[in-house]
Amino acid sequence: MTILSASIVIMILYVGILIGIGIWSARKNITADDFVIGGREIGPWVTALSFIAVYFSSVLIIGGGGFGYKFGMGTVWIGAVNVAVGCTLCWIVMGRRVRRFTERMKVNTISGFFARRFNSPEAGIFSSMVIFLFLIIYNVSVVKGMAHSFEVLMDLPYWGGVLISGLVIIVYVTLGGYSAVVWTGFIQAWVMIFSLILLTWRTVSAVGGLSEGMLKLQSVGSEFVTTPGVWGWAGLISFCLVVSLGVWGMPQLVIRFYSIKNEKTFRLGTVIVTVGAAIAVLPYLNGALSRVLLPPLENPDLAIPKLSSLVLSPLGAAVLLAGVVAAGMSTFAGVLMIVSSSLVRDVYIRGLNREMTGAQEIRANRIVSVVVGIIALLIALRPPALILVLTGFSWAVIASTNLWPLVFGLYWKGASRVGAFSSMAAGALTALIWTYLKKPFGIHGFIAGSLVSLVVIVVVSLIKRSTLPDHFIEMLWSGTGESDQ
Repeated sequence: MTILSASIVIMILYVGILIGIGIWSARKNITADDFVIGGREIGPWVTALSFIAVYFSSVLIIGGGGFGYKFGMGTVWIGAVNVAVGCTLCWIVMGRRVRRFTERMKVNTISGFFARRFNSPEAGIFSSMVIFLFLIIYNVSVVKGMAHSFEVLMDLPYWGGVLISGLVIIVYVTLGGYSAVVWTGFIQAWVMIFSLILLTWRTVSAVGGLSEGMLKLQSVGSEFVTTPGVWGWAGLISFCLVVSLGVWGMPQLVIRFYSIKNEKTFRLGTVIVTVGAAIAVLPYLNGALSRVLLPPLENPDLAIPKLSSLVLSPLGAAVLLAGVVAAGMSTFAGVLMIVSSSLVRDVYIRGLNREMTGAQEIRANRIVSVVVGIIALLIALRPPALILVLTGFSWAVIASTNLWPLVFGLYWKGASRVGAFSSMAAGALTALIWTYLKKPFGIHGFIAGSLVSLVVIVVVSLIKRSTLPDHFIEMLWSGTGESDQ
């Protein structure tokens, strides 16, 4: 069996399962909340594993491998920090409070959280616009990763990979909404985990074991086996932070906390997400070792696809392709849900004071999902930059906008309306300007943007105090152990 024939068989089966989940989920969408957040009835296993699938996606598998190939073993630290900060600490610090506050405020989007928590429609609309613009950029990087895998492993033209992967996602998201997104994410996480373990086992065997592989990589260049290596400390640390701490402000991940069944399930969910997320180090490891096995590559993003075709059997390569596509589909689908619900509920219904029935809102979400998905596919046909560079840019702006208003909104009663909006605007603008200036001192735009956002929300909130009524604050904080402080 060739790679092409094995890939065709596996992908047909896999796509059939995804479409089936979309049809099944469509029957459960009775209300708009069912379509947008699964009626807040998602269990810890599905929540945690879909969190992993959305977080890491094809950006990690293809882009992480590309960074590993380009910068060496020092990039493994990115994966390790992803697990510790982006998963474990995020669930501990954010999870329960996000679930509690959003249920009490009756909101189901991150933009809705800002509008209600700070009594600030302008903050909700600003966040929605940032999410709309920059999550489309992020989705372009996701589609690019999937298309490269189709290109190398199935010998499809790049545009064919873009269209196949994108159109399948649009279909099942439009049909099933959030329930389809999390249940397909649950399956996709298992496919990712298995395929990455398989690739790592075969790669380490091909280089003669991990110790021998490190020696061979050192012979290529000592900078590829040291930390921070050719990247430098500023580049490594800032990128670790943007793809780890930055996820705390990424709506497609935070929404998982909205939809989990209840607060009691967070302990089990935190364990599951920590163990499962350990796969984050594997693409960087494989990408670095691929320098020993592959000829020089002009495009580092091809390292993982070419490595898999070299060290895996046709069936194994087909499984990896399914893993990459699974990872990308889960992320693309999650982003479509976030963008559509944010535009429909936070901009159209709440921002413009329009009324919709539940059925009309579901229909509007489906239409917006299709339109946003097609826009991302059209841009992905002529994509710029390395995948992780593209991702880092979009994450920098979104996280600089959302991170500190979200954290302070959960933990500081004194965070004010003016402080939150000023923090969002200052963070987004700083991240954009810093990126335009090509990262002065080698520091990522997220670091600059989030620092400015942090200072602004504290200083402005102390100057322009919160005017929210005491009963509203007490309603949110009751049960946290801080209601009387």
